[in-house]
Amino acid sequence: MARVGSTIVLYTWLVRGHLHPMTQLANHLAGRGVPVAVAVADVPSTGDSSQTIARLSASYPAVSFHLLPPATTRSEDAADPNADPFITLIADIRATNAALLAFLRSLPSVKAVITDFFCAYGLDAAGELGVPAYVFFTLCVSALATFLHIPVMRSAVSFGEMGRSLLHFPGVHPIPASDLPEVLLDRDNRQCGTIIGLFKQLPRAKGILSNTFEWLEPRAVKAIREGIPRPGEPLPKLFCVGPLVGEERGSNANHECLVWLDKQPAGSVVFVCFGSASSVPAEQLNEIAVGLERSGHAFLWAMRAPVAPDADSTKRFEGRGEAAVDALLPDGFLDRTRGRGMVLSSWAPQVEVLRHPATGAFVTHCGWNSTLEAVVAGVPMVCWPMYAEQRMNKVFVVEEMKLGVAMNGYDEVMVKAEEVEAKVRLVMESEQGKEIRQRMTTAQEIAANALEMGGSSSAAIADLLDDFKISTNN
Repeated sequence: MARVGSTIVLYTWLVRGHLHPMTQLANHLAGRGVPVAVAVADVPSTGDSSQTIARLSASYPAVSFHLLPPATTRSEDAADPNADPFITLIADIRATNAALLAFLRSLPSVKAVITDFFCAYGLDAAGELGVPAYVFFTLCVSALATFLHIPVMRSAVSFGEMGRSLLHFPGVHPIPASDLPEVLLDRDNRQCGTIIGLFKQLPRAKGILSNTFEWLEPRAVKAIREGIPRPGEPLPKLFCVGPLVGEERGSNANHECLVWLDKQPAGSVVFVCFGSASSVPAEQLNEIAVGLERSGHAFLWAMRAPVAPDADSTKRFEGRGEAAVDALLPDGFLDRTRGRGMVLSSWAPQVEVLRHPATGAFVTHCGWNSTLEAVVAGVPMVCWPMYAEQRMNKVFVVEEMKLGVAMNGYDEVMVKAEEVEAKVRLVMESEQGKEIRQRMTTAQEIAANALEMGGSSSAAIADLLDDFKISTNN
């Protein structure tokens, strides 16, 4: 057990892609005997959260969870019903600083604060109390290197005007300008100023934790440790503490899709899932169905309710409900594919599906949590990015890590059925697919070792505790 009395406070917000890895980090720290509290910003734009906090408290009894109430007075941006959703979100989170400060003051002793990247203005609260503050960057370290460098770039044009021109960031594979997050494409848009404001908080931290492991992104890790993304100024210490992904807890063992997978041959099933929020227009769902049917391969498809054809990325960021499967799929599709295909109308236990022996490929939106879950499971990816940093992740997965292939047409009006069929066949049948599978197996083995005693990420967590000046026997 740790010989400590002070609490480590982790500060995040209520969206699964951020709350989930922060919870996993808290669990790892608590497993080393460190007192850990997770403070969660209950901002209006994320809806009711009490049930989520209760469920996490029951699942992780060694971790203390606290819901920080929303600010009593919202900023002008946050209170405007017509304001941009992203600007509103960041304003709401920033306004929770008062509740965070009150919570920190209520504790007998706080050893350090670790804030989510979106909660980076929480560094101000930690600074007011003189508490060492760190940022947990839940994305990959290649994205971190990119975001550290963007504020020091000088350009006469917006990235959105550069089309597919390649951008060269220190330690990062060249990225087409159009593959940057949409929020960065127009430098005159207030969204762009808001996100760059968050980027500028990163160097203020004493350290930055990244949900990755060193083998996966060695060039970006090296560049950050050498200070290259921000020349002439020191960068915070980097701790690669991943892969922090979900743990199987047995609660989904009887889910219908897992029962169905049990009956399929090893490595035979293509899993199609675009995460908990993403979806595509109804016409695109039809093209996916035709492509899967023509591929001849078994498939498990977690379908979400479609978005409007002209939906922008902010609409795709909203949680999507259940899909009316029968009405959305081609006539006779379910009958023709019965036995070799299963379509779910909404949710699938993704961690368990990916780790199931029958799963042989993953058509994914390239969210970083999903990417890490695929790596831990050793499942090759077909990359179909939707929004935020997912297009960048596609570049890193395909070009740098070589753990998947890209679905052509993701940045156009429609991915055609022929492309869906071709990429499924490539990963499942071709020599290139075999090579990706072999490299993924290597990545899986190294990921498994990273958090074990003596592994690179386990050593990084020990180094972090040493940075906190916390002594443990683990």
